[in-house]
Amino acid sequence: MSNVNSESTPRRRTSDTARRLCTICARGGSQGVPGKNTTLIAGRPLIAHSVIRARESGLFELVVVDSDDHAILQAALDAGADLTLERPAELATSEAAKIPVIARAARVAEETSGLQFDTFVDLDATSPLRSVGDIVGVVDLLETTDAENVISVSPAHRSPYFNLVERRTDGFIELSKSSEIVRRQDSPDCFDINGSVYAWKRAPFIEEPFLFGDRTACYVMPRERSFDIDEPLDLEIVTMLFERSEARSAEASA
Repeated sequence: MSNVNSESTPRRRTSDTARRLCTICARGGSQGVPGKNTTLIAGRPLIAHSVIRARESGLFELVVVDSDDHAILQAALDAGADLTLERPAELATSEAAKIPVIARAARVAEETSGLQFDTFVDLDATSPLRSVGDIVGVVDLLETTDAENVISVSPAHRSPYFNLVERRTDGFIELSKSSEIVRRQDSPDCFDINGSVYAWKRAPFIEEPFLFGDRTACYVMPRERSFDIDEPLDLEIVTMLFERSEARSAEASA
């Protein structure tokens, strides 16, 4: 798994001729934070932040939002989405996997628009702190290397070689990854999948949708842009970070 660090400003090397689709898939029945995708953050519904970032990137021919919730779909249209798709009930349960949802949205978007895209990008609605540079960086890494897909990550808080454990079936615990490594600085770089940006080249994804393959690369984002809203505390943290960002922007423009 190769990676690019977002701390250096990504250069816009992506192909000007590539057709790109952006999907944003947002289920209505959140258990951790009810109604989170339409919850107002910095004056906008949560779903709107991802739609707006996709639009600001200038990369996409089509921005599509998929949901089983009409309020989410309307908020997405209000924010500038090109197309909304109503998700079927069997893909709208809490047990439904994400990849089949993205694959269906991409397929239906192509059928509806009559277009065939070169690159599929998915932005997770619950990770709104990504920058335009993060989206450009992921797409750039995908389109300028032999990677088949790219996922965004952030530096891991814990290492499976030293302080991440698993509970065995007998109830006792062990290190998640045993090895002969004795110094943490000698261990491989480890990352948390932050769920913010996913990207695939069309051909391998259409053939058999996947998350990890032999040529999966990662794009490294800083922790402060990698929060995913899964519970009320996450919502408080993301709201605080948005407010801090707005305050800094106001100071800079004063």
